[in-house]
Amino acid sequence: MSPASPDAPPRVTLREVARMLGVSVATVSNAYNRPDQLSAELRGRILEQAQALGYHGPDPLARSLRRGRTGVLGVVYDAPLDYAFADPAAALFLGSVARTVQAEGFSALLLASPHGPAADPTLPVRGASVDGFIVYCAAGGTPLLRAVLDRRLPTVLVDQDPQPGVTSVGIDDLGGAQAAAAHLLALGHRHLGAVCLSLTPGTAGGPVLAGTPLPGGYRPSVQRLAGYRAALAGAEGAALHARETGQNTPDEGEAHAQALLQAHPEITALLCMSDVLAQGALRAAAALGRRVPEDLSVIGYDDVPSSPALNLTTVWQPTAEKGQRVGEAMLALLRGEAAQGGTLPTRLTLRGTTAPAPALP
Repeated sequence: MSPASPDAPPRVTLREVARMLGVSVATVSNAYNRPDQLSAELRGRILEQAQALGYHGPDPLARSLRRGRTGVLGVVYDAPLDYAFADPAAALFLGSVARTVQAEGFSALLLASPHGPAADPTLPVRGASVDGFIVYCAAGGTPLLRAVLDRRLPTVLVDQDPQPGVTSVGIDDLGGAQAAAAHLLALGHRHLGAVCLSLTPGTAGGPVLAGTPLPGGYRPSVQRLAGYRAALAGAEGAALHARETGQNTPDEGEAHAQALLQAHPEITALLCMSDVLAQGALRAAAALGRRVPEDLSVIGYDDVPSSPALNLTTVWQPTAEKGQRVGEAMLALLRGEAAQGGTLPTRLTLRGTTAPAPALP
């Protein structure tokens, strides 16, 4: 029966339980909130009698209002909700955050930004009952980020452009990408393709013109493309052809890699901004009859758990450590302490999908 029904029995209160047992309200409260203050016998008797009366514990909302804490941290994710589970790097990061904060009694609430022409991306943030925000890879300068900062709650930015007075944790996206492109140049490759993650919100994907400025947008994507370009800047005769994907999926990686290789058959190496996109690029190479690495070298980014099995050369990032660092920073802020942010290192991991450029026919 619905609690709103006029025929529903009234809710049993903590005060009524105390009266029925002949103990104080504080004693019943301790049975739920501070069990170490009672003997095991007394606590058991209180819980048994409360259950019989239909009392199932303090109201969580009322308790959070009294304490001024909800025990919940909002993880703002600027992508459809299913991405958090489909993207192995995101899942690894979010799992590490959750393990870190739950050790201190906090839960993590995933606040995915709604997408669509009529959607208000700030709605989940403005209505969230949370103690703090972790902003995971939102585009810079967007209403979503502004809505978070306007709440004036403890906030940790992840893979974002730094904001004054806000703790930020990220990785060396630019350095990792530059190392990947430099490795291919050292192997003699001069015509490179880049399969890019979304650079700006709302993109449908497509070619990225050479020299296109990259203000704002998604910091990891922008920094990685800047790293590729920086490596090629001093290489004589080198050219980079880039395409932006709409989603981080193997299908998108395959479609855009195939489009690059068909439009620019001179390409001998592909730089992919994620291992997920690289998986698709490997499929594209097979479909076009391009052997990896004999005819085509492929490099990913992230070094997710499935990449060693693919023998994929990739840029490793400390995803689990990043999640732990973010969780620890948030807990420090909630305690009123200084939080440790910073930039974590990346490194190129060499495996079997790269080789010297094939000889010109």
